[in-house]
Amino acid sequence: MPTAEELLSPAELEAVKEAIRRAEMRTSGEVRVHLDEVIEEDVMDHAAYVFEELAMHRTAERNGVLLYVSVPSRKVALIGDRGIHQRVGDGFWQDVLDGVLAEFRRQRFAAGLIAGVERVGEQLSAHFPRKGDDRNELSDDISIRRR
Repeated sequence: MPTAEELLSPAELEAVKEAIRRAEMRTSGEVRVHLDEVIEEDVMDHAAYVFEELAMHRTAERNGVLLYVSVPSRKVALIGDRGIHQRVGDGFWQDVLDGVLAEFRRQRFAAGLIAGVERVGEQLSAHFPRKGDDRNELSDDISIRRR
């Protein structure tokens, strides 16, 4: 089974992390990317579990977003907390997923994740612009669950 390092090189991992930093510079929202090296039958259910595990529901404005990837199966889930979901709705999440998966089908995994983070960042900044006293509530690091 492929590992996170086989999906993304160290430079690509850093490029995704930098995309998260850039997105969060314009918003009070929080974006996380999680790579899971374990095959999960129901990716959405497991992504919801990881969302809670990473305390993404504890942002002040309930505007955390998780981009979850099951590395072996190349399945992706996107979860936005209540604050952002109420503003963008299901159609937005599906559009972002479609874009990420289109890049994944071309074996362009970093490009897909970066594009997804950028799209999410645009909506977060439109609905939750950065404030003068904003602080980074969650790590920008890409979390990885290894086998």
